[in-house]
Amino acid sequence: MSDTVISVENLSKRYVIGHQHDSRDALRHRIENAFRNPFRWIRNRHERQQALREEFWALKDVSFEVKQGEVVGIIGRNGAGKSTLLKVLSRITEPTHGRIRLKGRVASLLEVGTGFHQELTGRENIFLNGAILGMTRAEIRRKFDEIVAFSEIEKFLDTPVKRYSSGMYVRLAFAVAAHLEPEILIVDEVLAVGDASFQKKCLGKIGEVAQGGRTVLFVSHNMAAVQSLCTKVVYLKTGKVMAIGEVEPLLNQYLAETESAQGGRFTAPVSMNSDLKLLSFDLSPNPVESGEPLRFRLSFRSEKSATFSDLSLLFYSALNTRIALLDLRSLGLPVTVSAGRIWNVEGTVESVPFVEGDYSVGLTVNTGEFCENVLDLTSFTVNAHHRNEGFAPYAVMYRGVVELNCRVQTFVHPDLQPIPAAVPV
Repeated sequence: MSDTVISVENLSKRYVIGHQHDSRDALRHRIENAFRNPFRWIRNRHERQQALREEFWALKDVSFEVKQGEVVGIIGRNGAGKSTLLKVLSRITEPTHGRIRLKGRVASLLEVGTGFHQELTGRENIFLNGAILGMTRAEIRRKFDEIVAFSEIEKFLDTPVKRYSSGMYVRLAFAVAAHLEPEILIVDEVLAVGDASFQKKCLGKIGEVAQGGRTVLFVSHNMAAVQSLCTKVVYLKTGKVMAIGEVEPLLNQYLAETESAQGGRFTAPVSMNSDLKLLSFDLSPNPVESGEPLRFRLSFRSEKSATFSDLSLLFYSALNTRIALLDLRSLGLPVTVSAGRIWNVEGTVESVPFVEGDYSVGLTVNTGEFCENVLDLTSFTVNAHHRNEGFAPYAVMYRGVVELNCRVQTFVHPDLQPIPAAVPV
């Protein structure tokens, strides 16, 4: 019997995007033409409707197989088709073309709000999800205490889930999906909603699920998690499979292509909300040498008075793992900026402690009215301090991120005299 539990053959998914003409002049012109020549207007109506429709292929001829017990990472940039693929595999949406074969029960955790009935309590939703997976009430009861303990929401177990925070929702949803023993577990980036300790616990549970012989499809922008969990990677780009194979070579390929596409430039302006905009974000020098200063400058403009109570720079490695947070509250926050005024923030990281490689920078802003994390605003490159061109750098998977400042001395001792053999007494 074949050990293939997921088979995808020439899978394609098409969406139709509608467009509208907003020009009043164009609308007036069409009305005039309808009255002048109604028969031609009716004849051309179908052509006009087709012109307002655009086809978008989220997936195009995707094929791959997954064996029992494999943990497969689905990687790719935003818009690559990762979430669409998981929705088709979870039977949330139908494919346009192609075929999928799934062997066994499937549990999916794709986005906050999927799979739970909002009016039911957490306790009731555990039994509902178990029943959907085809489990008996006795089987669910046997796992019930483990689910509740893992989710850490026992206090709110009899509260309708519509009153849960997004973090509580994800805790319970993941606990149910992972503990009700599906043969196939599908997990999207939704785990990013939880706190760091819960994410770590979830990743550990995914590892346990795989060791138990079950199959996991895992989508994440956290390349470190993909590297540590997955046994194989499917690399998607613009809805097509670019490559399937071992984790490390494909992660290196993906990271190299992503950095090349980003180009390290900030595209202004960025809307933090409807009133506040980030006008500029500059890092210099770029590239910077490890151990040398890195200067930054930000400019904000708000259409109404805003009080900044928190501001932080977020630094991410090439594996998309947060490696540093630069807390700027020592600027003397809170600072109130009047409507229409520009607020500039300048500073210097005295010594960049990172090893050579590419890094991205995000931002946390809190004005009291809203708190926003904006990722991948810009990127910069760190060059090695006194790099020896005779040595190739270690691959990004093995380097770590911190450049340790140390001095090393080596000594070559003269040959030691041989120790005389023991004389028998």
